[in-house]
Amino acid sequence: MQYNTSLLCDIYADTIDVVEPLLTNFGGRNSFAGEVVTVKCFESVGMIYKALEENGAGKVLLIDGGGSLRRALINVHIAELAIENGWEGIVVNGCVREVEQLEELDLGIQAITAIPVGAEDTDVGEINVPINFAGVTFLPEDILYADSTGIVISPEPLEIDELEEEEEEE
Repeated sequence: MQYNTSLLCDIYADTIDVVEPLLTNFGGRNSFAGEVVTVKCFESVGMIYKALEENGAGKVLLIDGGGSLRRALINVHIAELAIENGWEGIVVNGCVREVEQLEELDLGIQAITAIPVGAEDTDVGEINVPINFAGVTFLPEDILYADSTGIVISPEPLEIDELEEEEEEE
């Protein structure tokens, strides 16, 4: 399904939070949405693997990598694991690597930028804790909507039918 964050902002301005424009699309899917599962880690991918090994149907993994620009938290192997377990997308306050390969995958991926250096494979970090970056506090079970324009979050699922009706009227 395609999501339009601009329309979501027009309709739900009083009930959603808008993530500051720090992130760029890197995955093959430029529009995605789902229930937030959080991981807080720094230059380490072990907790990311643990989270993505779970069933991700209808979910988005939101990773707070502390904004590190020194090591990539997402690579093609991690992205393929996400697809294998049904995840809708990954949003990372950090970097990705293997950009050309990520663009070929049917997965939404947004991150700050790319760097070729990979992160360590240690189990340092936390899963399903509140995360704050880009002017927003992300809570586990929030609903995240993303497209090429931006990212918005809501504590409850939004009625997308209203968006489709509004687009037809225009």
